[in-house]
Amino acid sequence: MNNEEAKFILQGYRPNGTDASDATFSAALEQARKDPALAEWLAKMQAFDAAVSAKLTQIDPPADLRASILAGGAVTAAMQAARPWWRHPAWMAAAASVAMFLAVGVALWPNRAEALTDFALADARISAMHGGHGHENNQLQRVLNDPTTRLGQKLPIQFANLLETGCRTVNCRGHEVLELCFQRDGVWFHAYIVRKSDFPGLASGSTPTITDHGRASLAAWADNDHVVLVVSRSGRKSLEALL
Repeated sequence: MNNEEAKFILQGYRPNGTDASDATFSAALEQARKDPALAEWLAKMQAFDAAVSAKLTQIDPPADLRASILAGGAVTAAMQAARPWWRHPAWMAAAASVAMFLAVGVALWPNRAEALTDFALADARISAMHGGHGHENNQLQRVLNDPTTRLGQKLPIQFANLLETGCRTVNCRGHEVLELCFQRDGVWFHAYIVRKSDFPGLASGSTPTITDHGRASLAAWADNDHVVLVVSRSGRKSLEALL
């Protein structure tokens, strides 16, 4: 299987992990684990799908939508014959669909802060593709693994060195994101580090802010130069234990 075949299959892979045990996707997922470029493509696709799904759940259809559709279908044949071509229901429906698609597209396009949050939450689900190596990465990982390290304290982050020495690097909205995992008391966490100037408005202080997103929770804080997001798939209490 090559990357193009894997992409075709993985386009149907749902971001909530429901398909992880489905044999249909096993070969394509294995290909993504072996190929960093494909893994990054999958992470981006999963982040976008998760963002779209989250936004769509916030849309409430009009209460009278069903009645309106049925009423529209009851138009008489005589009225249809007299109607100009450009007012035919099929053409009007097509135009409405295009207008709705454009409107929804604008509404769903997140700002940079929202995009990074959605990306981190979606990417954290794909734990098999995470990792990193290199001295600087190991040093930062040791600090994060240390039970005395508290979320919000200044970390030994040398962004350029981490880029060059093996820390997993992904891309969100055209900006580099460093990702590494750490473990505390048997619980895995996923840390995402960005330049503060690349994602303004995401976090402004050293006191972590924790937000809940379904079964996952996310802590965010900043130093002078960087923003750090830590995602826990075990919920808020696991993050609060690290404060």
